[in-house]
Amino acid sequence: MDRTMTRGAVGRVTAAAVAVALVGAVSPVGAARPLAGASLTNLDHLDFLTDHVAPPGRPRHTTFRLAQRPRIGVLWTYSEPQPDGSYNRIGGGAYDPATNTYEQGAYNADDISRAAVVYLRHWRQTGSMSSRRRAVQLLRGLTYLQTATGPNRGNVVLWMQPNGALNRSPVIVELPDPSDSGPSYWLGRTMWALGEGHRAFKDVRPGFARFLGERMDLAIDALDRQVLAPRFGERVTADGLRWPAWLLVDGADASSEPVYGLAAYVEAGGGERARRALAKLAGGIAAMNLGGSRTWPFKAIMPWTRSRSVWHAWAGQMAGALVRAADALNRPALARTAVAEAGSFTPHMLIQNGPEQGWLPGTTDRSQIAYGTDSTLQNLLRTASVAGRRSFRELAGVAAAWYFGNNPAGESMYDPATGRTFDGISSEDPPAVNRNSGAESTIHGLLSMLALDAHPRVAARARIASRDEQTTWRYVEAEAGSVVGGEVVTPEEEWTGESLWGGGSYVELGDGGSVSIPVDLPVGDRYHLYPVYDRRPFAAGVAGLRYALGAAPAGGVDHGGAGRQGVTATRGYRAVGHLVSATSVPSGTTSLVVSYAGDGTRPARLDAVMVQPEVEWLLLGGQAGGQALLRSFSETREARPLVLAGTGPMRARSYDARGRLIRSAVVPSGGRVRIEPGGFTYVTR
Repeated sequence: MDRTMTRGAVGRVTAAAVAVALVGAVSPVGAARPLAGASLTNLDHLDFLTDHVAPPGRPRHTTFRLAQRPRIGVLWTYSEPQPDGSYNRIGGGAYDPATNTYEQGAYNADDISRAAVVYLRHWRQTGSMSSRRRAVQLLRGLTYLQTATGPNRGNVVLWMQPNGALNRSPVIVELPDPSDSGPSYWLGRTMWALGEGHRAFKDVRPGFARFLGERMDLAIDALDRQVLAPRFGERVTADGLRWPAWLLVDGADASSEPVYGLAAYVEAGGGERARRALAKLAGGIAAMNLGGSRTWPFKAIMPWTRSRSVWHAWAGQMAGALVRAADALNRPALARTAVAEAGSFTPHMLIQNGPEQGWLPGTTDRSQIAYGTDSTLQNLLRTASVAGRRSFRELAGVAAAWYFGNNPAGESMYDPATGRTFDGISSEDPPAVNRNSGAESTIHGLLSMLALDAHPRVAARARIASRDEQTTWRYVEAEAGSVVGGEVVTPEEEWTGESLWGGGSYVELGDGGSVSIPVDLPVGDRYHLYPVYDRRPFAAGVAGLRYALGAAPAGGVDHGGAGRQGVTATRGYRAVGHLVSATSVPSGTTSLVVSYAGDGTRPARLDAVMVQPEVEWLLLGGQAGGQALLRSFSETREARPLVLAGTGPMRARSYDARGRLIRSAVVPSGGRVRIEPGGFTYVTR
């Protein structure tokens, strides 16, 4: 269950930031390493979280054969470790023992829907009849939460109490409020489960499949009535960008999960209305990519139409959804956006630290959860399948290694002996693991394990997960420097409504002003500078900043010329520029000097600078050898020496920025491996 109530909360407190708040209050529980060749998927903990309830009869809410089978499947939202190593199940918000209720509830539609997907996929992958039965029960529980008649028909109530009572307006208040009064994430996730359920049961339980199809049609009615029919074809302006107006809750992320369900439903003969809805949502998602191979955010698919400055890993299933839609609709062009993200953005994201919670737009929230990791893994495997690119399966092994130690904490996040996935890794220094194991983390961990069991070669590489070496960008706050002719400003709110002031402050410089920021450069190299600054709606050429890294000038960035505000919360936006040092800069501590450039009539505001070596790399080791990922920001072919864990020669495969193989070579240990312009190289030993 997302703990983020609104998108504004991304900037204040993300899902993982809340989840890791209990770190230190619980006892550590060791995570076993998976055995070579063993199945990774273990449903024990998910089974433990499942439950049954007989809800009271009420108008507008019913489910398949409720009179004959009054008990429906549900799922507890959270679980916490106890001193003896066991876990207990809890709901959301404060608990009232007198009424046996929670402020939010015990069970929720978001997690019930995604748990049903786990059981459906496990049944289809392994033939498990237990998983089939649990999928049926959870789908019955999910459809009970769907409002069947009335003005809100097709929408979904989010929360249910332990006794089966619905809680339409929980504390903290969800949006929409009441929760079935409008389009929502949980409507999209319900469609995901209904579509996959209908397809899975069509031939083996046709009566149940027909019921799921009827409920899917009801959900499509709600989506069309509230989102697609009134908005399809319109565009909204977001600080100069023109983005689709017809995405679910203004989000490519929220729209990606119903795309999964609609694709399955279309493949199972769901009809023309489903096909049209799928095409519309997928077309909107495909229009949300931004940047280039060297410019932020490096061809990522952006999640939210109301900000051009926000990317987050959680719910980031857009690329995988696009390739599912491309396959279901036989429209290969939809997959191009996914391929661009996988080949350009994803290698950098994996090297720099992994699937972080918030680039807002700098790397301001470095906490991580399984939802982001699973989204990345599914995106890569699905894109690899549709595009036929081995390169993306190799990236998938690096991404999946997060569960086994390739993460900021250096710890296993999934325990194959119990099926638990821990709730998150904090952005603290040092990072801390939250050893709670709630429904969302368990679900996405298991979706990942099912994918790895289906791709044993990827699973084998994922076990090579110890970070031996990491060379990537340095994020430096402007307020950490020495300011002359300006001031450090601390706004009342870090979150602007569409982005975040990193560190809570920024530097404002006027005529003659400068700031000198110390930065520790990891290697001698040319460096790319990515300043995070306030791009404002005044005329271009009035104010800006110039940069020099050590003795190497890097040019300047204009702070004016922001486009029309449109639907965003503030005029102007946090932008990320791109500059390159004129020459190579030696490793070690140097000064990044930023000076005012303008006519003195307007100040310039600098938040932070990301200082990126021209080539970055991540080296992972383990008992089975080593794997490395290198990514280039250069416009020319580069080569770097590499020493990798393991024995014998290294095998290096160099790819361009779309994941196409350019060169495969055997390289001796310590030899130089080649990286294509804007591309990446994968090395094994």
